[in-house]
Amino acid sequence: QVQLVESGGGLVQAGGSLRLSCQASGSIVSINVMAWYRQAPGKQRDVVAEITSDGGTNYADSVKGRFTISRDNAKNTVYLQMNRLKPEDTAVYYCNAGVNSGSSYYYAYWGQGTQVTVSS
Repeated sequence: QVQLVESGGGLVQAGGSLRLSCQASGSIVSINVMAWYRQAPGKQRDVVAEITSDGGTNYADSVKGRFTISRDNAKNTVYLQMNRLKPEDTAVYYCNAGVNSGSSYYYAYWGQGTQVTVSS
């Protein structure tokens, strides 16, 4: 079994910064893609940023230039540095990881979510 535990959410004023962390633990042989998603009330869950095991990154257009995703492979941890936050960034942020536990497949696991609220 694999667990993803997120931390770092909270309340911040517009223009401020937050750093989210997500650590994977459990039966892990390797992790390919790690990503952050977010879901605002009444909306679907959308990808914010993703990072491959060799450091390749992709970002949603709405966060390019403001958010930075990174990972520490030795710690099975992914980070999301969020700068110049806007009220529209308010959402529950979820960590996602593709984990191989010794089989031929990578399975997607989700964290429990962490609330980010940006006040205007």
